[in-house]
Amino acid sequence: MTVNLAKSAIDLGIVIADSDRSLAFYRDLLGFEHVADTPMPIAGGGTMHRLNCGDTLIKLVALKNTPAETSTGGIPARLGMRYFTMIVSNLEEIVEACTAADVPIAVPITEVRAGVTIAMVEDPDGNWVEFVQNS
Repeated sequence: MTVNLAKSAIDLGIVIADSDRSLAFYRDLLGFEHVADTPMPIAGGGTMHRLNCGDTLIKLVALKNTPAETSTGGIPARLGMRYFTMIVSNLEEIVEACTAADVPIAVPITEVRAGVTIAMVEDPDGNWVEFVQNS
């Protein structure tokens, strides 16, 4: 069996604790286009803030009953999805903006192999966001 994709990118759902803080990070700081807020029809209800990131849709889900557990600790903290990656062309500018906004830098700008530089930051709920720049 093969999954027959109808879209060339994934949609990513991130459960959040605070809509204002998460929108300030993803929409205002990173510049993702806010396209809609929709009711969350499952998981007890809430609001889904939908933001475009290239062809990917980032779905920030604020549930009526916020889960107690958070995602802090990044890659080594526990099993499961720990981070997502964007290929960018302005890595230094992104890290400077995140630093100025007091966003925790989980992994500073690091060359991981010849011609590939990364940095990782934490969103307001402790999820890691990776930026990769190819030279």
